[in-house]
Amino acid sequence: MIIACGLLALAGCSKQSEKTVEITRDIMTDKVKGAWAGKMIGVMYGRPMEFACNDRMYTDSIKWAPENVTGSLLEDDIYGQMCFMATMERIGIDAPIDSLAHDFAYAGFGLCHANLQGRKNYLDGLRGDEISTPANNIHCDDIDFQIECDFIGFINPCMPASSDSLCERVGAVMSAGDGLYAGMYLSAMHAMAYNCSNIDSLVVKALDAIPAESGYARIINDVIECHRTNPDDWTAAWNMLNEKWAPYDICTPYLPFNIDAKLNGAYIVTGLLYGGGDWTRTMNITVGCGQDTDCNTSNAAAVLGIIDGYDAIPDVYKSHIPSIADELFNHTPYSFNKAVKQTLAFIEETVARNGGSVTDEAFIIKEQQPVAPEFVPGHQELRLGDVIAVADNNPAMRFTGNWVDFVYGNGDEDPYKVATTPGDALDMEFDGTGIAILGSWDTDGGRARITIDGKPVKEIDTYYVTMAGKYQGNRAYLFFVTDLADGHHTFRMENLEDRNPASTGNRLYVERALIYNRAD
Repeated sequence: MIIACGLLALAGCSKQSEKTVEITRDIMTDKVKGAWAGKMIGVMYGRPMEFACNDRMYTDSIKWAPENVTGSLLEDDIYGQMCFMATMERIGIDAPIDSLAHDFAYAGFGLCHANLQGRKNYLDGLRGDEISTPANNIHCDDIDFQIECDFIGFINPCMPASSDSLCERVGAVMSAGDGLYAGMYLSAMHAMAYNCSNIDSLVVKALDAIPAESGYARIINDVIECHRTNPDDWTAAWNMLNEKWAPYDICTPYLPFNIDAKLNGAYIVTGLLYGGGDWTRTMNITVGCGQDTDCNTSNAAAVLGIIDGYDAIPDVYKSHIPSIADELFNHTPYSFNKAVKQTLAFIEETVARNGGSVTDEAFIIKEQQPVAPEFVPGHQELRLGDVIAVADNNPAMRFTGNWVDFVYGNGDEDPYKVATTPGDALDMEFDGTGIAILGSWDTDGGRARITIDGKPVKEIDTYYVTMAGKYQGNRAYLFFVTDLADGHHTFRMENLEDRNPASTGNRLYVERALIYNRAD
């Protein structure tokens, strides 16, 4: 039983503050099991269509068999956040950013985009709040923290202010701006779902956890308004999002592939609102929106899992989970059963430290209202101006020295230019407010001096513990700057003789340049 102020509170989101919510241990366990089961079910329901529809809706049927859930044991959508759980289990929920980043950096799994840049930044020596600021991570608005935030809401039932605080530490490892607010919003929704079954109220109230002026809050409000005016046609929301928001992904603006946290977060909310609490319809719509379907459907299904609890999940989705409940998720010490047990242990701690209490029979929670942090923008105002690729033989790219041609092959046929000796240089002129150089990091990556308008601005190190940059959607950003005065600029990247002691060479892998402008 869930009791709030002596009354059953199962329908709407409370607007009261300082309210005590009592959740029996049996119901809390059922909801925690539902949360993790939702992650497992959703990620595999959306997995077949991941990035298969990047600029269009998917409206065909989706095949499902209960045993499909087994694949969730291998999914980064789950084991990524369990890395942070393991750190907090080892040294405490108050684990500092550097401890979280250290364990993430040295985990035995590969990463992409914001996660990868955060890992490299830590390995390159950045610490604390500097690891993934907008100035240090071009991917900070990407989806990565949205994928990995769920457990934060899971362990803070009815306490979105507490979840926001934890998000600020975990999210700093790979995100800022809308990427951080994505995790805060989803975690707040998970936290409040323990005592709120009204999805319409839930998606609105969770907005109080993030700054209203953020792009993330604005896009979610657009979906809410679209649902209010056109509640029976989810494609109306998709069309609105595709026209107004989809073109502005800073990570891969030259591709229909889009991992912007805002857009994918809007797809989650589209699925939840138009799905109306029905598991199949919610997941079908979320997948139907396209892009990162496995991540988005996993986030959405976790919300339903908390609201409904494990026992109420349709058998067609959960029936195979008991047979794999003691098998470990890849790269983690957790099985489904162990994750549930550890989540409940964390909940006991968060409830007590936030003024509540725990008995053998129940959790007595001091319910919190979400409180938005001060707004700090990411890259939401950037717009792509031009793309200059090595493949185009554009004279705007002037290579001097001993550059050689290079192609990865095996599905990545884009031409590179690779500097091989100190003194090799790339010179460019461009008009705009920013520039990014894309290519690859590698074990033989060298260091380079970046000069803009005749002034040295930075030395970069392109060494990395493994090759990182193969395939267009995963290019490494060797260098970027976004805050130049609007106008004409010169750019120079010069290969240095000095190199990382761990590197086996002085190579610089360059595939294209992006020119940015600020939005009007």
